Amino acid sequence: VAYLVVFHILFVLFVWTYWKSVFTLPIQPAKKFHMSYADQERYENEERPEVQRQILAEIARKLPVYTRTGNGGIRFCDRCQLIKPDRCHHCSVCAMCVLKMDHHCPWVNNCIGFSNYKFFLLFLAYSLLYCLYIAATVFKYFIKYWTGELTNGRSKFHILFLLFVAIMFFVSLMFLFGYHCWLVSRNRSTLEAFSAPVFQNGPDKNGFNLGFVKNLQQVFGEEKKLWLLPIASSQGDGHFFPMRALSEAQNPLLTNEEQWEEDGIDEEPQGSGEASSVAIERET
Repeated sequence: VAYLVVFHILFVLFVWTYWKSVFTLPIQPAKKFHMSYADQERYENEERPEVQRQILAEIARKLPVYTRTGNGGIRFCDRCQLIKPDRCHHCSVCAMCVLKMDHHCPWVNNCIGFSNYKFFLLFLAYSLLYCLYIAATVFKYFIKYWTGELTNGRSKFHILFLLFVAIMFFVSLMFLFGYHCWLVSRNRSTLEAFSAPVFQNGPDKNGFNLGFVKNLQQVFGEEKKLWLLPIASSQGDGHFFPMRALSEAQNPLLTNEEQWEEDGIDEEPQGSGEASSVAIERET
């Protein structure tokens, strides 16, 4: 009875987390990050690169954007026509920009990002426990098979197949889950692990690393009782993320107000930028 209870609990959690990972749609950036029709027309009709830089910088200085492209340019998606929020990337499979995109997962046929990263982690964790539990409970019958206590040939085949599949998936999931646990402990996404985010002072792979506990809270939330349940509890809205050592004065889009005055661009209380040195790199 206890075996069946644990089996069904793990099965329900496995199916629940898989369902949430599959059917929780990735979140796109808010409308304020999209170019207005007037800005699109002005940007596309402008042939002078320096004026295009000013147009993008003027739009970006009103937004909480801290990261840049590899050459220091404002992160702009020409497909979605928007200024990319920090940690946002364009998914070619989903054909849209995804907030805090981690990767596009063929297992769940969905893009893993801010909206469903917690569900994906729990799916891996419960899948790992599910495979381990099946392998552990079948192992005693595998021993009986080797000692000759099982006489039914069909039962032998079933036990061997079940044990082999459970161990095979357990090993593969163990490496994948371990890798994502390492990413969460460093507050990185899979994309950021391969290409470090770029800030004003250059690339910094630990730019979003807040410490182990706070990194966990970024994904699972502050309520520990919700950590193991497939319920949305991640901090923030996916458009802005606290950074390790980046203050407002270090934000390249919120400093150097004198430069804006020299370029003839009207200032706002919180608006500034380095329009003359900002390069454009269209990301897809």
